Amino acid sequence: MPTLKFEHLDPIKLPLLKRFYKQHYPGTKPKSDELTIAAYDELTMVAVVRFRPVSNYRLLTGMAVNESKRGIGLGSLLLEYCQNEILQENDFCFSYSHLQHFYEKAQFREISSEKLPNDLKTLFLRYSQSGKDLIPMQFFTVQDED
Repeated sequence: MPTLKFEHLDPIKLPLLKRFYKQHYPGTKPKSDELTIAAYDELTMVAVVRFRPVSNYRLLTGMAVNESKRGIGLGSLLLEYCQNEILQENDFCFSYSHLQHFYEKAQFREISSEKLPNDLKTLFLRYSQSGKDLIPMQFFTVQDED
């Protein structure tokens, strides 16, 4: 397993981020107002995740790992870093059903779409109605679950 370095990506590096997504997760559109965390192996960006502001909440989105580096746990390391350094109770994600367990390992729990804040619920319904098989999830700290 490589040793990764994590960086809060400065918005000035948006062109680098767009190039990474074009190669490894086409169709996603990063924006400069999002918090972006990148994982580097040596000098190479190998994984990224973004936190999109939605009202007073954040939506974890755009989790991607370099195609040639998938399956060795880089996404888990990036999510673990976020769990320890970034994530808070106002963070949500819309997980594809096959990735639900992946996010559950990082303290995300499935919630009813009715429990989503209004702006996130609207977004979730729009994505779901376009045919995406998504599960609404919210991050909980260990203390939150007691």
